[in-house]
Amino acid sequence: MSGQGVRDRALSPEEALRRRREDGDNVLPGSRSRPLWALAMGVVAEPMFQMLLVAGGVYLALGNRAEALFLLGFVCIVIAITVIQERKTERALEALRDLSAPRARVIRGEDELYVPAREVVRGDVLILHEGDRVPADALLLEGHLVADESLLTGESVPIAKTPGPADAPLGVPGGGNAAALFAGTVITKGRGVALVCAIATATAVGRIGQSLATAQERPSGLQSASRRLIRDLTIAGLTLAAAQILLSWRWGGRPFLDSLLSGIALAMAILPEEIPVILTVFLALGAWRLSQQKVLTRQVAAVETLGAIGVLAVDKTGTLTENRMEVAELTANGADFRVDGEAPPDLLDELIETMRLATPDDPFDPMERAIYRFARRWGPRPRAQANREYVYEISPALLAVTHVYARQDGLKMLAAKGAPETVSALCDLSPSEHRRVNDRVTAMAGRGLRVLGVAKGELHGPRPAAQQDLHLAFVGLVGFLDPPRPAVPPALAECRAAGVRVIMMTGDHALTARAIAVRVGLSKQPDVITGSEIATLSDDALHKRLRHVDICARLQPEQKLRLVQSLKESGVVVAMTGDGVNDAPALKAADVGVAMGERGTDVAREAADLVLLDDSFASIVAAIRQGRRIYDNIGKATRFVFAVHVPIISLVIVPVLMHSPTLLQPAHIVLLELLIDPSCSVVFEAEPASADIMTRPPRPLTATPFGASQLGFASAQGAGIAAWLLAGNHMMIAYGLTASQSLLPLFASLVLGSLLLIATNRDLSRPFYRRAGGHNPWLPFVSFAAVAILILIVAVPALRRLMAFSWVGPIQIAYVATLLAGIGLWLEGLRRLYGRRLVSCARR
Repeated sequence: MSGQGVRDRALSPEEALRRRREDGDNVLPGSRSRPLWALAMGVVAEPMFQMLLVAGGVYLALGNRAEALFLLGFVCIVIAITVIQERKTERALEALRDLSAPRARVIRGEDELYVPAREVVRGDVLILHEGDRVPADALLLEGHLVADESLLTGESVPIAKTPGPADAPLGVPGGGNAAALFAGTVITKGRGVALVCAIATATAVGRIGQSLATAQERPSGLQSASRRLIRDLTIAGLTLAAAQILLSWRWGGRPFLDSLLSGIALAMAILPEEIPVILTVFLALGAWRLSQQKVLTRQVAAVETLGAIGVLAVDKTGTLTENRMEVAELTANGADFRVDGEAPPDLLDELIETMRLATPDDPFDPMERAIYRFARRWGPRPRAQANREYVYEISPALLAVTHVYARQDGLKMLAAKGAPETVSALCDLSPSEHRRVNDRVTAMAGRGLRVLGVAKGELHGPRPAAQQDLHLAFVGLVGFLDPPRPAVPPALAECRAAGVRVIMMTGDHALTARAIAVRVGLSKQPDVITGSEIATLSDDALHKRLRHVDICARLQPEQKLRLVQSLKESGVVVAMTGDGVNDAPALKAADVGVAMGERGTDVAREAADLVLLDDSFASIVAAIRQGRRIYDNIGKATRFVFAVHVPIISLVIVPVLMHSPTLLQPAHIVLLELLIDPSCSVVFEAEPASADIMTRPPRPLTATPFGASQLGFASAQGAGIAAWLLAGNHMMIAYGLTASQSLLPLFASLVLGSLLLIATNRDLSRPFYRRAGGHNPWLPFVSFAAVAILILIVAVPALRRLMAFSWVGPIQIAYVATLLAGIGLWLEGLRRLYGRRLVSCARR
C-alpha cells in the first residue's frame, strides 16, 4: 500500500472523537476504591462498637455525660484510624497502575499527532518505531517490524512482522498472521504503519483482563478460621450477657439500667474485637514493611499466606536474571574467549570490529546494545573512516542484517550479523566448516547463550538487490548471556534451608534454562520437563512427574495454569511469579501470585497478590521471611488476647454470681482496651523474627493460631491471674478496705499484670526477664503509657471520680506489689511447664 493510500485511511479528528464516544477509552478494567462512608460503616458494624454505642446511650440516660463521651470518643478514634489506613492503601495501589502505552503517534486527517494511548480508537492509523509499545491490536500495512511478544506468548525471541491486507483477521498472539500486532508488545526494530482493529477490552490483553476483573477473591485460611472463632465467641458473649442482665435485674434486684450496663460490660469483655484488629493491623503493617523491601501488596490476605509457601514457581528472565544482554563469549580465528573483565586477545579484533559495524549507532535491541557497549570498551579503533551507506534489513525469510559502508579509499565494506545458520549460509563455507560452526553453536547454546554469527566482505560494482547475492566471509560467533542476579544464589540457598522448593517455569529453550539453573545454584543436575512433554501427560502422570522437576521449559500459556493447579493438588501452598498477560490466569490460580512491577503488564499486576517493584527473586524470599514472622507474631498476640480477657470476664461475672458489688464497668473495660489494643497490635507486630525463622519447614495448611493448644495455654494463663486477683480483692475487703478503696489496687494490678503477660508471650522459650534476640521498640513506650495513665487517673480527681476510684495509700501500693508478684510467679511456672512444648508443637 502506498503512503498516500495509508493517509487516505486516516480518520478525521471529528470521526475519531465520534468513535471514542461510541466505544469509550482505550483502557483496561481496574478495581474501584470504596467510598469513605462505606469504610466507616464497616467499622461501626462490628458488634464491639455497637456495644459501645449502646453503653454510651445508657450512660446518657443515667445522666453520666462524662462516661458517655468517653465511650463514644473511643468509637470515633477507631473509625478515623481505620479509614485513614484503608485510604492510604488504596492510594498506593492506584499509584502503581499505569497504561501499557502512555502515548501513541497517529495520523488524523493530514497531520501526524501524538495522543494519549487512551484516546486511540478503532480505525486509527498508527506510526510505530523501534522502542514503541503498541497501544492497541492492529494490522501492519507498511514497513517491516520486529516485535517482542514475550509478555503475551512467553517466547523470548522477537517476532518479525510483515505487511498484510487490512481486512485480514488478527488471529491470536504467536499465530500465523505475520501482520498482526498486539497491545502491550514492544517494537524492537524497524518502522511501520498499522491500522487499529481493536481497543481496550476487545484486545488480546483486554479479554484476559476483563475475565480477571470479575473473578471473586477467596478468603485465606486465617481469615476463615478467625471468622468462625469470632462468630462463636460473639454468640456466646451475647448469650451470657443477656443471661447476666436477667439474673441481675429479675433475681438480683438491681435497677434495669445498672443491670444493662453490667451485661454490656460482660459482652464487651467476651467479644473478641481484638482478633479483627490483630489481623487488620498485622497484615496492613506487614504490607507496609513489604513495600520497604520493594514488594507491593495488592491483596493484603496474601501477607498471611506468604509464611506457608511450600513451592515457588519463578520465571527465569528478569527474576533469576537481570533481563539484559551481555557479551559472554567470542569465537574467531581459532580463539575462544569468555568475557571475565579482561581484555580479549588481538586475534578477536576483527570479530569485534565487524560486529560493531553491523550494529546501529543508537541501538534499541538488547543484543545490539550489548554489542555496542562491549565494542566501545574493548574494540579496536577503526582502521579507516567509513560512512554507512545502506542496510539490508532482517526479514522472516532471511534472519540476518548487513550494513554497507563506503570508505574514503573508495572501497565498500560489508558487515553482517544474524542467526548463525543464516550467516554461515551466506558465506562460502565447505561442508566440514559448516559442521564445525554448527557444533560450536550447539556447545554455546548448551551453556545458556544466545548466539549470533558474524561475517564481513567487500562489494565490487553495483549493490545487489538481495543479501543472498552478497559474497561474505565468515568471521566468528558471539554469545550473549542474560546474567544472573547476584542476590539469587544466596536467596535460593535460604529457600532450601526453609524447605521451600523452587521450580523454574519459562518459555525459553531447555538448554538455556538448564544452564541458568546450574549457574544460579537451583540444581547441580536439573530435571527438566518441556511443554511438549507436559501435553502428552495425564493429570495423574503430571502430578507424579512434578515431584522431582526443577525446570519447566518451552511452556505454553495454558500450561502454566495447569502446572499451578497440579502443584496445589499436592497439598502445598504455591506461589508463582509472572510478567505477561499469558501468566495472568496462573497468577490468579496460585495461592500467592507475584507480578513483576518493572516489566510486567497491567493485566498481570491486576491478577497478582503481590507486585515486585524491583523484579528481584531476593525480594520474594524476603517476603516469605516477613510472612513467617507475621504469622508467628499473630500467634503471640492471640495468646495474649485470650489470656488477658479471662481475668476481665471473671471480674465482671463472678461478683454478679456472688451477689457482691460490680468490679468492672464499661468505662473500666474501655480503658483496658486502650491498653490491650496497642499491645496486641503494635507491640506484638513489631516483634523481631526468631533466629530459626528460615530454617523451619513451611507450616502445614491446617495450622492455625486459634488452635486448642494455643487457646488452652492462654486460658490457663488468664485463669491463674483471675484467681489471684479475686482472692486479692477478697483479702482486701476482709482486712477492712471498702469496695471503692480496693477497686484501684485491683485495676492497677490487672493493668500491670497485662504488661507481664506481654513480656511472657513474646518468647515462651525464655523467662521474660532474660530475653535474647532483637529489641522491640514499642514495648517500652506501651509500658510507660500504661503506668502514666494509672498515675494520671490517681492524680486527677475528675478522672478518679469517672473511674469510681478512691485515693491511693501505702497499703494499696503494698497490695499491688503482692498481686503482681503472684501473677509473675504463676506465668513463669506455667511457661516452664508447658511453654517450650507449645512452641515446638506450633512450629511443626
